[in-house]
Amino acid sequence: MSMEAAPWLVLGLVIGGLFKSLIPTAFLHKHLTQPGLASIIKAAILGIPLPLCSCGVIPAAIGLRQAGASKPATTSFLVSTPETGVDSISISYAMMGPFMTIIRPVAALFSALFTGLLVMLFAGEESPQQAKQKQSASPSCCASSAEKSQQEAPPQGILKSAWDGIYYAFSDLYPSILKWLVIGLLFAAAVQAFVAEDWLLQWGDSWLVMFMMLLIGIPMYVCATGSTPIAAGFLMAGISPGAVLVYLLAGPATNIATLGVVREQMGNKTMWLYLLGIIGSALFMGVLVNVFASQFEINSQINHSHEFMPYILQLLSLLLLVWVALMPLFNKAIKKDQSSCCD
Repeated sequence: MSMEAAPWLVLGLVIGGLFKSLIPTAFLHKHLTQPGLASIIKAAILGIPLPLCSCGVIPAAIGLRQAGASKPATTSFLVSTPETGVDSISISYAMMGPFMTIIRPVAALFSALFTGLLVMLFAGEESPQQAKQKQSASPSCCASSAEKSQQEAPPQGILKSAWDGIYYAFSDLYPSILKWLVIGLLFAAAVQAFVAEDWLLQWGDSWLVMFMMLLIGIPMYVCATGSTPIAAGFLMAGISPGAVLVYLLAGPATNIATLGVVREQMGNKTMWLYLLGIIGSALFMGVLVNVFASQFEINSQINHSHEFMPYILQLLSLLLLVWVALMPLFNKAIKKDQSSCCD
């Protein structure tokens, strides 16, 4: 799981850093920080085509948030991005047919809009003073140093800004979410190890299987692309398209890592609204799809190849992430040795 997640996490870190360094703050304030539905819609549309999984979207969303996006817009982006992407859409067509290919991004858009609207109506938004106090009080937050550098940095070229953003992503953004990423991957691995897929197939198209899909999908780490072969297997085994869609929405958009980061960055109330929005929209779209799916013959051709990333790219990405995570420990040990020698 770590191997499969590593390339997407690296990509997410890069995008998060570029969001912070290249997108003008004025642009974000204009399109994503204003109250109302418009910023939620723009954030959802911005996230749909990006090929980021639930692991990789975390740094991208935090970078967007720290660049000035509102809570509703950030949660909308955080929902729509992992639920679908250009890569998962193409694989959906190959493995599940045109019906699920069309309904999947539509359902992701609805889920993002519904969740963002819940946050807008019931969570509110921090004032700039509250946000600064929260960032200064949290030692793990990576916003403070980035905010300082953004205020002090003179105008510079695009390439220099891009490099500064990437450096910021791996030096500040990655350490701030590392704890939850590790916890989420370990928990998801335990779920996948001890919950058999055959256990779900016995209930077919009942309501119970939708709730089972939620219980399995919410804590699980699974990418939109990686979830497609599993979903195709569920369809072939007789589970209803609506229940499969619940899995496709809840699985990529929620896991322990995502919920933990949302809670830490935007508050406990926003986390529960985020979870409620995904659950409610997934069940609603699942029921709606079952109503219309009876009019279509859904044929899927299963492709048993689950390797969508070259092995060498997965390995190099994982080694990079491990090296970046361990570098502070190495630097601390070196400084300790040097101080001991000097003493």
